[in-house]
Amino acid sequence: MTKVALITGGSKGIGYGVAEVLIKNNIKVAITSRTQESADAAAADLNKIKEGYAIGIASDVRDYASQQNAVAQVIAAWGRLDYFIANAGVGHFAPIQSLSAEEWNETIDINLTGVFYSIKASLEALKATKGYFISIASLAGANFFESASAYNASKFGLVGFTQAIMLDLRKDGIKVSTIMPGSVATYFNNHTPNERDAWKIQPEDIGQIVHDLIKMPARTLPSKIEVRPTMPLSK
Repeated sequence: MTKVALITGGSKGIGYGVAEVLIKNNIKVAITSRTQESADAAAADLNKIKEGYAIGIASDVRDYASQQNAVAQVIAAWGRLDYFIANAGVGHFAPIQSLSAEEWNETIDINLTGVFYSIKASLEALKATKGYFISIASLAGANFFESASAYNASKFGLVGFTQAIMLDLRKDGIKVSTIMPGSVATYFNNHTPNERDAWKIQPEDIGQIVHDLIKMPARTLPSKIEVRPTMPLSK
């Protein structure tokens, strides 16, 4: 039976890198993006790896009904959901003096509440398959820094949330882990990946970690994984 994954924010960056690795390992993948156009474009590229292994879904993690619809579309397409990778995220970086209420709310709504909606929407499907829920957090969930109050709050909260639901859901046979990357070569915070990013973690490296997690023996659960570049640039 071919396994099935759903990845939020999967049209580029870490989500897309995870999708590539999973498809190469014979796992079907549904990726979400806020627009159907971007989701379909990314899915079309992923299907070049293995035809029929990717679908795109328009979904906004800030909307619970939208997350429920995404899960329903996966079940309608493939009849099951084995892995949910909660990857969608945003960052607004500014000192508290200039951080707006809108920026605060968007950061918490996407990075934290969106993951709550994701697990609530997928809970019954993951129970049915004894599946795996993985959140993509950040080293910013354990290390605070200047001009990052909203981002730190969301990621500290996400790490705590994911670890707490891990204790809840293992009773249902669902594994839960959080991955906390450092610098990754993505489009995050309006950055465009380039050759100078070679020292950074690459999106497919996070994909490899996700695949390694889901291949672990059922008796073993690495619940929190911190990931850093091997050799960061000197400041």
